[in-house]
Amino acid sequence: MLGKTLITKQSGAHGKPCNTVYVVERVYMRKENYLSIMMDRNSNGPIMIASSRGGMNIEEVDKKYIHKFNIDINDGITDQMCREVADALLLPKSLHSQATNLAKNLYRAFMETDASLIEINPLAITHDKRLLICDCKVNIDDNSDFRHNEIFKLEDKSQKDPKELEAETYDLNYIALDGTIGCMVNGAGLAMATMDLIKNKGGSPANFLDVGGKASGETVIGAMKILNNDP
Repeated sequence: MLGKTLITKQSGAHGKPCNTVYVVERVYMRKENYLSIMMDRNSNGPIMIASSRGGMNIEEVDKKYIHKFNIDINDGITDQMCREVADALLLPKSLHSQATNLAKNLYRAFMETDASLIEINPLAITHDKRLLICDCKVNIDDNSDFRHNEIFKLEDKSQKDPKELEAETYDLNYIALDGTIGCMVNGAGLAMATMDLIKNKGGSPANFLDVGGKASGETVIGAMKILNNDP
């Protein structure tokens, strides 16, 4: 596996280079749950989502098994809310204390790292009656990099498209796509509308590229170089 290209659902068709393998303990899971916290535009604040049906995409879970808890940032996550989360996960009373600690630590990590999403799936109940995080996805706001240098230094540049890395040096918002029509637009909304128009006319965009409202001549030249270097 090491040194080879790994192709998964998350990697895309071209795969990603495998430079590191994370070795963990073998876990005997008796039950798989789901627990996450994210920013919710409807409530203008954090929301915690719990489900007793973990180990699968949350989008595939029946809504009756999904429970949402809006968090007031002035109060934080309360003991009462932690008990409700534990009940939503259908945990036995013997695990409520662990669930409370986990929920509070999850909220604290979310706030302290300027995260937009922390998703635990699965959150397992082990054979020896432990709540164990077996997989976790974390998204942190890129605009907070100046506050979290120690986290952003962990980024593995080998996992990113070289064109996207070059775009970062010009402070460009660039995402490589699979189409054949290059796009360079001023403004993310206009860029999205342009891509939609291309698709509507039967074309396929080769990239998303927003040069931003403060683009200089050097920035635009850099953007053109990136487009021209894309075969």
